Amino acid sequence: MSAPDGSPVGAERSIGQLFASATTEMSALVHDEIALAKAQLKQDVKRGATSGGAFSVAGAVLLFSLPMLNFALAYAIRTWSGWNLAVCFLLSFAANVLLAVLLVLVGVVFAKKAKKSKGPQKVAASMKETAGVLQKAKPHPRPAPASDGVEVVARSSS
Repeated sequence: MSAPDGSPVGAERSIGQLFASATTEMSALVHDEIALAKAQLKQDVKRGATSGGAFSVAGAVLLFSLPMLNFALAYAIRTWSGWNLAVCFLLSFAANVLLAVLLVLVGVVFAKKAKKSKGPQKVAASMKETAGVLQKAKPHPRPAPASDGVEVVARSSS
């Protein structure tokens, strides 16, 4: 088994190799989080499109089917029941309105599902958590370099 940079696991690796490995893994993590965000946004857009499509179909059904369906249904009701033609037309209109209401309900259900989606918020929270972990990470203390009797004095910026 080997590390992402090709060196064997458990072998002593230089700081440069460790840094390169950490950078590669962080880059992969960021790319994966971006891919997750894209996938969740696609799902949200698909739900929104389904909702909009259902509303559009409901409007088209109500608009274009009224004349033909009203005539056909009204004359069918009159033939079957013998009622007044005006009552038959009212009943056929009610049937069309009922169909449109059902399609609007389908649109509302999909709109609520799209609104409840928390995909992008989850990804943003995950990215903030990753950034928080990285900010809290502290490098391992380095051993003090062997000095040749020369003392280094740190200057303060005050």
